[in-house]
Amino acid sequence: EYNALTEKEDILSDVTSRLWFTYRKNFPPIGGTGPTSDTGWGCMLRCGQMILGEALVCRHLGRDWRWARGQKQREEYISILNAFIDKKDSYYSIHQIAQMGVGEGKPIGQWYGPNTVAQVLKKLAVFDTWSRLVVHVAMDNTVVIEEISECTCCNFWLRACCDTETVGELNGCLEGACALAEEETALWRPLVLLIPLRLGLSDINEAYIEPLKQCFMLPQSLGVIGGKPNSAHYFIGYVGEELIYLDPHTTQPAVEPCEDSQVPDETYHCQHPPCRMHICELDPSIAAGFFFRTEDEFDDWCMRIRRVRLCKHWEQNVGGTSTQNLSGFLPSEDKFDDWYNNLPSTMNPSNHTQ
Repeated sequence: EYNALTEKEDILSDVTSRLWFTYRKNFPPIGGTGPTSDTGWGCMLRCGQMILGEALVCRHLGRDWRWARGQKQREEYISILNAFIDKKDSYYSIHQIAQMGVGEGKPIGQWYGPNTVAQVLKKLAVFDTWSRLVVHVAMDNTVVIEEISECTCCNFWLRACCDTETVGELNGCLEGACALAEEETALWRPLVLLIPLRLGLSDINEAYIEPLKQCFMLPQSLGVIGGKPNSAHYFIGYVGEELIYLDPHTTQPAVEPCEDSQVPDETYHCQHPPCRMHICELDPSIAAGFFFRTEDEFDDWCMRIRRVRLCKHWEQNVGGTSTQNLSGFLPSEDKFDDWYNNLPSTMNPSNHTQ
């Protein structure tokens, strides 16, 4: 939690450190002859990149890692960015997500829902031999612990890798899909859990609001992807009855890595305060994300999620938003409004193209 009066810099540092993926233009054509921009259709794909990007940061840099403009970045950070560069051979590029979505019944250039992007990320993660994450998508509002135990087992992941035909050069690194570092031979593989949920028919059911807000405080939480119809956002926290989110609806030029594989990264970080939206405006179709480096973290999540007071429609587990750092970080909405409205014009998101 943050105090808005005394920890403004910490709030902005937390927000700025998150990877911010937006519309891009002038990248290589998807599929060789397809779109060179995702403006107008790629917002949910970009939100999927953001929630997975947060998982990779937790995996390789830790939850307390912070980005600062102009400072020399760690090699792991550069590798994470390279995984999302807009080109066909990056693990989680717009090219890979769009082309993998064809198998989910989504033609290139069509808008995705939260469940579709979750399924696509699950498939793409198998080829990420550097991060070696397991992405599990829990369906029907239910997390089955036996399924988690099976998919995070080292032998299960090895079989999944060896069954794939793609063993090649992604992110500029030639690796065998079954090559394991010594530290990765443990029984548990780092897990990203994505939970697609429907929290109402056309509007969010009020019964789900408080449980959703309670889940902001879960330390394993990555965030929520959702938004309004055909307008996706990445939610990272809340204050009062308002959700805090990063908005992908800004079109920026595609970025090319330098010859030394360094990536110009300032456009991958939102350097102004996040946007806000009343929770009742949230489209009921969302996907919540959680990250577990160890089995103990998953067991702790199971214990915590059972404490969340759920209505009868949520018989098992329901997701939440963002990391513990941002949950309820402001003492009151009035104080937030005073601080937010008095920001310099260069830092206020209302002055940026959305």
